Amino acid sequence: MPGGETGAAVRPLERGLAVLRAMADPGGQGKERFRPAELVHATGLPRSTVDRVVATLAHLGYVHFDGVTAAPAPRLMELGNAYLDASGLPGALAGRAARLADELDESVSLAVPDGDGVRFVAQATRRRTMALAFRMGDLLPAERCAPGALFAAAWDAARWRRWRERHAADPCDAGFPAVPRRRPGAGGGEPGAVEAEFARRAGAAGADGWAVDDQLIEPGLVAVCVPVHGPDGSPACALSVVSHTSRHDAPGLARAVLPRLREASAEMTAALGGPVQGPDGGGGFADAAGLPGAKAELGAGYLQSLARGLAVLRALGRARGAGLPLTALAEATGLPRATTRRMLHALETLGYAAATDPSSHGSARAAGRLFRPLPRVLELGHARLSGLSFADIVQPHLRRLVDRVDESASVTVLDEPERTDIRYLARVDSSRVLGVSIAPGTRFPAYVTAMGRVLLAGLPAPERAAALARARPRAHTPHTVTAPSELAALVERAAREGSAVVGDELEEGLRSVAVPLRAADGRVLAAVNIARHSGTGSAEDTRRELLPHLRETAAAMEADLRVAGRHQPLRTS
Repeated sequence: MPGGETGAAVRPLERGLAVLRAMADPGGQGKERFRPAELVHATGLPRSTVDRVVATLAHLGYVHFDGVTAAPAPRLMELGNAYLDASGLPGALAGRAARLADELDESVSLAVPDGDGVRFVAQATRRRTMALAFRMGDLLPAERCAPGALFAAAWDAARWRRWRERHAADPCDAGFPAVPRRRPGAGGGEPGAVEAEFARRAGAAGADGWAVDDQLIEPGLVAVCVPVHGPDGSPACALSVVSHTSRHDAPGLARAVLPRLREASAEMTAALGGPVQGPDGGGGFADAAGLPGAKAELGAGYLQSLARGLAVLRALGRARGAGLPLTALAEATGLPRATTRRMLHALETLGYAAATDPSSHGSARAAGRLFRPLPRVLELGHARLSGLSFADIVQPHLRRLVDRVDESASVTVLDEPERTDIRYLARVDSSRVLGVSIAPGTRFPAYVTAMGRVLLAGLPAPERAAALARARPRAHTPHTVTAPSELAALVERAAREGSAVVGDELEEGLRSVAVPLRAADGRVLAAVNIARHSGTGSAEDTRRELLPHLRETAAAMEADLRVAGRHQPLRTS
């Protein structure tokens, strides 16, 4: 770390990142939430420091803290997204990987080198009983996967020395929770044999231009990979096809997929040389302008240097190619150049950012260098959070909504492909004696519910008309609207007002108000509602009392969903 006054200025950033790494559960214990005392034990930091770090991260929206335990929040994925945005890999290649997986009917992944390991940046998995379970951001030992041999083919003596040191310190791969640990005496205790075999595989990969994994990660798993080259001609990532020995042995998988894999690699290499695709580098970005106000609000419990360092890390998501200069990063964050320089120095030292000098003079001055984020940023909880489903993300928001209004609340989507029913994704019941009990997965006709009308309102006009025509409305109560023209008008009103209120139509005594959940491009993804007994007031009373709470909750859900779904589709089933 930098020394003296500079070191003191960035030490909160270093400590905050240590707490985030601990909350990512690198020990593989599968913990969901952490008590501050557990974070003290994991990081070696004083309790007072951990308390201040957690308070700052909670203020930033990066952790959920209930006063007793803390857990990573979906917004924390902004940090990993900074690397994914800057690399351009998911935006340019993830769609092609998904199409290749459909074509081959096998799982396909993209991985990048990260030190002496390999980190996944995209996955397209097949739904099978024996399915690939890696997540975006998971780290594997280089010697235990096909991409590792491919990348190691270009290692110099210093890189091999670092690999040997790591393997000697952790021969059983305890530091890689994404893979099963080696058993002592079954390869884990024989570093010389492991190194010899890894070197042999790396040499073969360098000579052949492809690599194979024959059950190195675990029994039954086989893979073949080829490099995808960046604009400078060096390997930007590895493209892998992964299967199971119940379908292919390793040589058979290579024969079956290698020709197509090489074609796909060439297509992806060409894509990386073309215009940038996918989300721009500003996704989820927030500058540091509000930090002084937060400091005034929280006082000594707020670590301003931690917040500033994370703002700089987020801003690195705008870097493309060689990176961004100090001036651009200072402007993006609203921080002084000297502060930005200190934060960049710390991020470099900790392995989360790299700098290059574009000048011919090789100047080491920060002002003349370009900065970019490194894949290690993904270790800050990205793998853990990338496994969250749509329901996982909205459920905590529903709980907080129910706590505020003491009424039941739900999130639903239109059931595909007919779009005549809604399907419940998430649900939280109130504590009232008289409540509405509905389980996730339940379906109701869309035309007769507030959420259904909001969801239908979000469809393009021709699709909306077709869905209503397929609905064949029937009366569930004497109050149910069944006339096609009236239903069309009610859905049109929901589209115009951005909300719907329905009472006594599905069941007498039940009233619901709903609003849409929208993607960044304005598309309606889902609907969220509050349900109450219709005897508690008029429809307008319900709208006036509950709509502000619904809109506030929907906005918070949308923010999390956009961050979590920026580089991968979210599961809704």
